[in-house]
Amino acid sequence: MQSTIQVIELKSLGREARERLMRRAEKDIRDLLPLAQEVIDRVRAEGDAALVEFARRFDAAAFEASMLKATPEDFERARAEVEPEVVAAIRAAHDNIRRFHEEQMPEPMWFAEVAPGVLAGEKVTPVASAGLYVPRGKGSFPSVMLMLTTPALVAGVPRVVVATPPAPDGRADAASLVAAEIAGVREVYVVGGIQAMAALAFGTETIPRVDKIIGPGSSYVSAAKRLLYGVVDVGLPAGPSESIILTDEHADPRLAALDLLVEAEHGPDSAALLVTHSRALANQVLDVLPGYIAELPELRRQFVETVLSNYGGVVLTDSLEESIAFVNDYAPEHLEVLTADPFVTLQKLRNAGEILLGPLTPIPTANYCLGVNAILPTGGFARSFSSVSVHDFIKRSGVAYLSREGYGSLQGVAATLADYEGFPAHAMALRKRNEIIGL
Repeated sequence: MQSTIQVIELKSLGREARERLMRRAEKDIRDLLPLAQEVIDRVRAEGDAALVEFARRFDAAAFEASMLKATPEDFERARAEVEPEVVAAIRAAHDNIRRFHEEQMPEPMWFAEVAPGVLAGEKVTPVASAGLYVPRGKGSFPSVMLMLTTPALVAGVPRVVVATPPAPDGRADAASLVAAEIAGVREVYVVGGIQAMAALAFGTETIPRVDKIIGPGSSYVSAAKRLLYGVVDVGLPAGPSESIILTDEHADPRLAALDLLVEAEHGPDSAALLVTHSRALANQVLDVLPGYIAELPELRRQFVETVLSNYGGVVLTDSLEESIAFVNDYAPEHLEVLTADPFVTLQKLRNAGEILLGPLTPIPTANYCLGVNAILPTGGFARSFSSVSVHDFIKRSGVAYLSREGYGSLQGVAATLADYEGFPAHAMALRKRNEIIGL
């Protein structure tokens, strides 16, 4: 088993191999664009009829138009199906996620006097509507439902709707419906993939058009988002799961090995790397990994074995500084820091969707219930994108007021710049105003 785990000496990595490592499993979606365009065009032209046809083709053979929207009976069935301990866990997770996002909320309005008589500030308002996409390709994800619905509701979005793919029986996932209800959302549409993106972007007879779409998805969803960019705000890039476990020689190899498996079990296109300068620790991790992997169910074991021999494994560097430089270049979705003083290491870290410090803050706590949002940028986009937050659901309008004194101090400056840039109406609006108001 140990021989199947990829071990990479960073200093000996060639350019092509390094580029592949940095790209991880971010698939080239160009081949999917023709199909995505066809589905989008059909949904835009045919509405619900196209959604039903594509649901039958891709998801549930017996799907009917009446199943496009989750009904009160569906929510009631979901509450009966989900075990009480799972419901309790969803409630506990929601409490922490809500409290965290409440702390993110900015002041609804602020002003500063930037010069005498010159007031400038911002007014914060939520977007009018948001469509949240909760996938279910490899399982049931009530945690994703919480991570999307909670910040949208905390931000005060007036209309929050959810799209989630149907199971083979044509129904929405029960635990996801329970999570939606606990969060406070009952408008859930049972539609997935490209057709869900198109329905939220253009609207159908049943599904409303929204101003923004947020949520992770498959390569098909990513292809649809690319084509719909400019039609609707499609949010941050969120593709296959990825993680880096950053360690020095002081880390416990058993904990490092356990946490390396977390994102690797999501699927064969995930990426999971242990990055360390300690050869001794790396060898200890490689020694204990096979035993942990053997304890996993067959499907997840296959995922892990594929990932650790493909887009994952162990990256060996010559120093902690080189490890940190690699992390900043890679810009992982999840970053776990298992160093002697993680708060010191934190000061040198710049690019990561989330940074989890110390051996008692493993990725699963953040994925489910710690409070920070687990919908994170992937594929290196953590260099410029942030995790989902209330800021994804609000917008800021600049607000200003000039007193007579303030206007008098600025009109000459503005008129001069208007003349220089060749905008005579701008300058005229200022100079004739002086005559009108008697300045």
